[in-house]
Amino acid sequence: MFDQEVTALQDQSFQPSFPAPGQPIDELALAEIKGAILAKLRLAIGKDAGMATRHDWYQAAALALRDRVVHRWLTAEKHSYDAGRKRVYYLSLEFLIGRLFTDALNNMGLLKIFEVALGDLGVSLPELRKCEPDAALGNGGLGRLAACFMESMATLSIPAIGYGIRYDYGLFRQIINQGWQQEYPDEWLSFGNPWELQRPEVIYDINFGGGVEHVDDKGRDRAIWHPGETVQAIAYDTPIVGWRGQHVNALRLWSARSPDPLKLDAFNKGDYVSATAEQSRAEAICKFLYPNDESPAGRELRLRQEYFFVSASLQDLVKRHLASDGQLRSLSSKVAVQLNDTHPSLAVTELMRILVDLHNFRWDEAWKITVATLSYTNHTLLPEALETWPVELFERLLPRHLEIIYRINVQHLALAEARCPGDIDFRASVSLIDEKSGRRVRMGQLAFVGSHRINGVSGMHSDLMRETVFHDLNHLYPGRITNKTNGITFRRWLMLANPKLTDLLRETCGEAVLDDPTQLSLIEARASDVEFQKKFRSVKLHNKTALARLIGERLGIKVDPTALFDVQIKRIHEYKRQLLNVIETVALYQAIKDDPTGNWVPRVKIFAGKAAASYRYAKLIIKLINDVAEVVNNDPTIGGKLKVVFLPDYNVSLAEVIIPAADLSEQISTAGMEASGTGNMKLALNGAITIGTLDGANIEIRDHVGAENIAIFGMEAGDVMIRRKQGLDASDLILNSPKLQRAINAIGTGEFSPGDPGRFESIAHALRYLDHYMVSADFDSYYEAQRSVDARWLVSPAWTRASILNVARMAWFSSDRTIREYAEEIWNVPVNPTTPLLPNLRDAAG
Repeated sequence: MFDQEVTALQDQSFQPSFPAPGQPIDELALAEIKGAILAKLRLAIGKDAGMATRHDWYQAAALALRDRVVHRWLTAEKHSYDAGRKRVYYLSLEFLIGRLFTDALNNMGLLKIFEVALGDLGVSLPELRKCEPDAALGNGGLGRLAACFMESMATLSIPAIGYGIRYDYGLFRQIINQGWQQEYPDEWLSFGNPWELQRPEVIYDINFGGGVEHVDDKGRDRAIWHPGETVQAIAYDTPIVGWRGQHVNALRLWSARSPDPLKLDAFNKGDYVSATAEQSRAEAICKFLYPNDESPAGRELRLRQEYFFVSASLQDLVKRHLASDGQLRSLSSKVAVQLNDTHPSLAVTELMRILVDLHNFRWDEAWKITVATLSYTNHTLLPEALETWPVELFERLLPRHLEIIYRINVQHLALAEARCPGDIDFRASVSLIDEKSGRRVRMGQLAFVGSHRINGVSGMHSDLMRETVFHDLNHLYPGRITNKTNGITFRRWLMLANPKLTDLLRETCGEAVLDDPTQLSLIEARASDVEFQKKFRSVKLHNKTALARLIGERLGIKVDPTALFDVQIKRIHEYKRQLLNVIETVALYQAIKDDPTGNWVPRVKIFAGKAAASYRYAKLIIKLINDVAEVVNNDPTIGGKLKVVFLPDYNVSLAEVIIPAADLSEQISTAGMEASGTGNMKLALNGAITIGTLDGANIEIRDHVGAENIAIFGMEAGDVMIRRKQGLDASDLILNSPKLQRAINAIGTGEFSPGDPGRFESIAHALRYLDHYMVSADFDSYYEAQRSVDARWLVSPAWTRASILNVARMAWFSSDRTIREYAEEIWNVPVNPTTPLLPNLRDAAG
């Protein structure tokens, strides 16, 4: 059947093109695209052109494009199975894919032709793009990294499937009301999703609760799980297009439903609530990303989420493998499963359950297959992010998996005893069960023990893993920890986000820069060229003007595009230290008020990010930022030299406007706490100069762009550890820092909250006596680094040169490089094999 479909398409498709600026459009292809859009409008949407809304046009154009993507997808899928290629399965609780319309158009080489076709039909492509909501499938860097990796796997022609949850509402839509964050459902699916294809035939039973029976099966103990509840997982597939459309992979997301969605007997008796109770309980699994886990019900729901998507994904990949290979002993040679953070750690126990309980493997053989198949990416050194679950909850919700964990732990602790005989503390340290905190299952430990490779995401992070959270496990399993520094897809974060800069790079470096990021280095020779600097500054001013317009439209705040745009865009968290930034803002404001006629650099402080709904302190920091903004922005005595902006509801689409406009990139986390970061890479790629600590990938960015082209400040990770041992009281430091003391006093006594003078007293108290994140300890160094930034900004040619060199030297931070390393050193899969495309495959097929 597939071959017949392919043959039918061969005569009506053509190769994608990536026209240089000014290159004429193929008229035949243009006519085909217009016809395809009009056909979708009439037959799929049910509208005539004269009656269609803007959203109707978007849906029609997206469906016309999806048809062309699906042709490539089917071809790539068939080729990889025919060739018996090893496949990668990427398990992640987040995939922050953003808008797919222009991303797919760009990668398919159809952006220009669709823009012209839509224009001929009287529709603006940029306006249609706004109709597409950001897919609410993630929160921050973890989900965006997963999206970049999926795109790079497709670009490198690695057969792969991403597995996650199809959240109805994602994290939340952030509204700022009188300076406070408020959370509302993100109804991103309210108009449907043209990119997904529902697979109603792909259904798996996911079991919870009940009990386990052990029977003698011909001399072997066999466990039979009798679940108390079953939920069904339904698959939805989204195609992920690689660069130039050479390969397409799938993102498979699971939605939950009850096997019995409506109890008809209860409904007919008028008990409408009970009739749908099971369906509501099942659907809760995929309602929100990261349910509030302050309550027992919230903790249970989060564990249910994690097992739901892990079980569905593993059942699916095992079924796929059996269909192509016929047996499971070869699983690790044909399948690589990557666990993105600790959320999918249950894959260790679930794969063991599938192999031992369902396919009758002996324990030792099943364990070898499991470890050889799984690998684990750690993203944090924060103990609270290395999830643990109460044994009681596990026993009630996943009784068979707890038994498997106990058995894994027995052989694991036996190895620990053999390695360090009699060392009780060592065994307690590496155990999968934490006996000191009310008996809890350690998910990070489980992922480590059950994986053949464990990677950090920057050089420093991987080193700290060996030295801190996984020190003893590294001793027990030497050589498992490796490093894979994160990367970003340049197609999204340069070509699409910054088309003006991309055109300048094509003009200077040649068309090869679209395929080979190392070609960026060619602009290094032009970094001091007056004419090139002028063009580069013109691009930046264009992007800043666009952002200034957006700020004015959304917030009613007028900002000067020629001012220094100082940007901190990331999840609001104490360790990311937005608080340090806003305190420096207060100190700068006070300094300008003291000397309003001084030679101050006009500066716009731009913040964006969400605080977890239950993270009260982070939400208080958002309120502080907005209260400071209210005072600063309305003070006529400083002459507009400083503005403070908090852009609400930060997402991928907003980032695509902010990042190309940034002059200064704030990467100021407490040293030793940021695993890598990817925002730092996106901003540097777009010419922002980084101000940051020696933390995460900042170190590698410094090494690549040059220490003179980055602003480093503050304590290093070792200094932070020493200071924490000495104590967190910063009161003496504050006494010796007049600027810091004055800023903290202003915040703590209500200068920025006159209606509620005590609002920020808890922040002031923590800065003085509980300086866990070294905000006070690093303030003076940060303030001086910011004044050095001012001095650099005043010498425009020198600033522009440093900005150009940041762009020129960022090639190494491509996610293509990262994925090549994963493929070659962890997954053992080939990269960029010859993938024959359909003869004369014309992507303008109708």
